[in-house]
Amino acid sequence: MTQPTARPLRPTQPLTAKPAGYLQLESYSSLKQLWSYLEAADRAGRRLTLQRGDTEQTCRRRIQGYHLPNAGGLVDASRVEAALADGLALHPALISLLSGDVGPLQVTLNEGYDLHCDFVLALTSGRDLIVRPELRYRPSEFTPPNLPLPADVPLHPRRFGRDELRLLLDRACGLG
Repeated sequence: MTQPTARPLRPTQPLTAKPAGYLQLESYSSLKQLWSYLEAADRAGRRLTLQRGDTEQTCRRRIQGYHLPNAGGLVDASRVEAALADGLALHPALISLLSGDVGPLQVTLNEGYDLHCDFVLALTSGRDLIVRPELRYRPSEFTPPNLPLPADVPLHPRRFGRDELRLLLDRACGLG
């Protein structure tokens, strides 16, 4: 999969084009901006890894290790509800969701789950700073849920806008 690297934090070879699934954070960016994010993430104790197939000089890194507690309000209830239409999972919060009340699911996620935020940050040759977020709920390491949700129920946060993703990336890197 990915290989951990600590250095160099100053890659110099931009991607030739924007790959699918990436969101443009800013145009007319620079290597300096990418380097400042990577160095800040390293200082914040985040894990920086290469993408599969990239060299150390490729301007793309995965930033891992940031999690957001009490993020139950960010769950995309409609996607969870659509997944439950295929099969019923017996959990009080999910049964409440099917009856139209998202509150118990949000409370369950707030109490025992964290939103894990990983980002793939890159710079293209067109000077676009791009990001691909990987956001998912996982049981909290510090306060695991009393009654965990079934593992086969996909828990996804709602879709975020560019400014919201930048804020999450800044926080993950210790800049915000």
